[in-house]
This record gives sequence, structure tokens and C-alpha cells, in this order.
Amino acid sequence: MSGNEICDDHTIRQLAGWLRDAQHVIAFTGAGVSTESGIPDFRSPGGVWSKTEPVYYEDFLQSAEARQEYWRQKSETHDGFLQGVPNVTHRALARWEQVGILKGLITQNIDGLHRMAGSDNVLEIHGTAREIGCLDCEARYEADPLVQEFRRTNVLPDCPRCGGHLKHATISFGQALVPSVLEDSARWAGKSDLFLALGSSLVVHPAAGLPTIAKQSGGRLVIINRDSTPLDTTADLVLNTPMGETFEALERILRNDE
Repeated sequence: MSGNEICDDHTIRQLAGWLRDAQHVIAFTGAGVSTESGIPDFRSPGGVWSKTEPVYYEDFLQSAEARQEYWRQKSETHDGFLQGVPNVTHRALARWEQVGILKGLITQNIDGLHRMAGSDNVLEIHGTAREIGCLDCEARYEADPLVQEFRRTNVLPDCPRCGGHLKHATISFGQALVPSVLEDSARWAGKSDLFLALGSSLVVHPAAGLPTIAKQSGGRLVIINRDSTPLDTTADLVLNTPMGETFEALERILRNDE
């Protein structure tokens, strides 16, 4: 079912039934889950990457000027991440984990809102903007104090532990994904009997291949996204409904059944 503008009761009850009956539910989330928390979708028309040229990882490593531009860009977007709070979808997914409906959550988002909502079993494919990492000693620091220091001084911060280059703990353009995270994500998808692809355009690979792994392994695939995706024709259910309204309806049914 696709092209829905509102959540019809029959479809929501069907999905709720699948959630109750499944033994290994995995959720995969993209930017469309966080836009209702005020987090911008960087890739959409009018998004950050349509207005600003991102700093590629190799340039960051080789050029102090590129590192300065990277920190300038991150300082501009920092407050948006810091002020975002979990919405109904984040909270529902966290609750589903706590009551045993959801086995794990894979996210493309870097806002950290799933963990803030209470989800524990989370794989952050693209890292988190809430932390800064040292590229030399791999130390991790809370992002806000270092971003505020850069804003005050316009001086690139060095690692307090070893003096190395500091970078947000996110995957930059041209930077390899963490192999262990990607391997775990593929393993989770392969074990799922119900795979929920939520708020993702499903065009950014290799992460966009996870729903296909789930489907080829025998699991049901459900896609909930504002727009159509390349995998809609292979999904068992497609909902182009507002994310928050869809999860509010699912939560009402699931809570009433408990």
C-alpha cells in the first residue's frame, strides 16, 4: 500500500499485527525520522549540502585551511543538533526495545536522538555529532565545549590528550564507514523477520542495501517514508504517511493490546 496521505486503520492494524507476531524486528532510520524534531535533512533540496560544499576527509587530513572550514561548518549546524529532542517516533522505538518488540536499531542519523530517547541497542552507521574524536589517539569528548571554544577563539582545538587533530565523530564525505558497524548492520538485517525502513530515501549505499539483505533473507520489509524509494516495489508494505502520525497510531494499538 502506498501513496497514503493519512494512516488508515486497517493498514496500521496489519502492521501492528506483524510487529506483535515477529520474533526479530529491526528498525533502520534515516533523516525523515528526525525532521519532526527540527533536525534538518542535509540532502534534500534547500538542505545544507545544496548551499555549502562539504569538506572531504582527505582534504581535512591534508590541509589546515580545510580543517578550519570544516569546524566553521560544524559550528553553524551544531545548535540545531543540540536543541533537537526526541519525537514520538524516537520514543516509540525506544519503548519497543524495552518491551521486547524491537531487537535493534540501525540509524543513518548523526543527531543522537535515538539514544537520548532511551534506545540502547543502536548502530550509528554515520557516527554521532554529539561527540568529537581524536584521529590520532581515538579519545572521545563531548562536542559542545569544544565547539564553543572554537566559536570564541576561531582557533582549531587540539586533542587535550595527545595534541592530535580533532574531528566530529561522524563519517565525512570520502571517509570509510567503520567496518565492524557495517558488518553488524548487515548481520542484524539478515536475521530480521520484519525490517522497518523509516524515513530513508534508500539511495545512499552501502546502508541502503540493508533492506534488500533483510528481504533476501526471508524477512518482511516495511517502508515508511514521505516520498517513494527505489525499493518500494519489493516491499511488503509501503506507507507514504507522516512519520509521527503513523507511530502515534501504532502506539495506540500496541499499548491497548498489552
